[in-house]
Amino acid sequence: MARRIDINRIIKSQFVRDLPFIIAGCAIAGFATDAFMVPNGLAAGGLTGLATIIAELGRRVGLNLPVGLQTIVMNALLILVVVRSGGLKYVVQTITGFVLFGFFTDLFAPFVLHVGHSDLMLSALWGGIVSGIGYGLVFRCGANTGGSDTIGQIIARKSSLPVGATVMAIDVAVCAASAPVFSLTNALYAALAMVVMGYVVDVVVDGGNSQRAAFIISDAYEDIEHDILHAMDRGCTRLLAQGSWTKKDRPVLFFVLSRREISIIKTIVYEHDANAMLIITDVNEAIGYGFKSIG
Repeated sequence: MARRIDINRIIKSQFVRDLPFIIAGCAIAGFATDAFMVPNGLAAGGLTGLATIIAELGRRVGLNLPVGLQTIVMNALLILVVVRSGGLKYVVQTITGFVLFGFFTDLFAPFVLHVGHSDLMLSALWGGIVSGIGYGLVFRCGANTGGSDTIGQIIARKSSLPVGATVMAIDVAVCAASAPVFSLTNALYAALAMVVMGYVVDVVVDGGNSQRAAFIISDAYEDIEHDILHAMDRGCTRLLAQGSWTKKDRPVLFFVLSRREISIIKTIVYEHDANAMLIITDVNEAIGYGFKSIG
């Protein structure tokens, strides 16, 4: 009899194991918010950007509205909707993320040296890079800091709008809303920070992988396959396929390769069959022989 796997135990142990990285990621993101974003009026999307706008408006009328506390309150209200919608598995990691992020943001605010106060380009670039590293660590552990992602999920459940497009629209709207409060220049630099942040998050979450997948259709598939296995030392899989026009059975070769090996496979395919069909596409992550282990 196969041994039954306790999924709940695995998830719990992974969360405990990843908690130090979640804490570190929230601390880094909070530091970037205090050092680069808030003091320079860069509302780079999400609830943090909205809280930055509200904090500035409060400051002008003599009110102190901490950015971190604002994000915790707004996220707490949103998470109630998620719980009611049945997203219980999503709740624990989300609460952990936004509470830690809000805590560190307000904790560091009185002590962090404001960097690049006279250079918005410097603030936007480094703010995007450092906060992207922090958010990336959090997302890589399966947690998140709530914000526009939660709003996007709520809207997607109530409508046919895709989550990704909804989140992007919300972030762009927050950046645009910051223009009357700060300036159009600040809003544009905030958008730049948001783009940089998104790129860095992807790099951290994907582990810097830049793998490719190749599909090869050729009558000389056996010779090409031999070179892939022995010359390139890569695993290869035959996918059963049939030509729509010829009705002829012919395997499609599939394998994953690194970016630097693209020119090698092009040469191999061309030498064996100049008329072969070679399709190369991006791969976010490759786990297994020749790449990284699942651990």
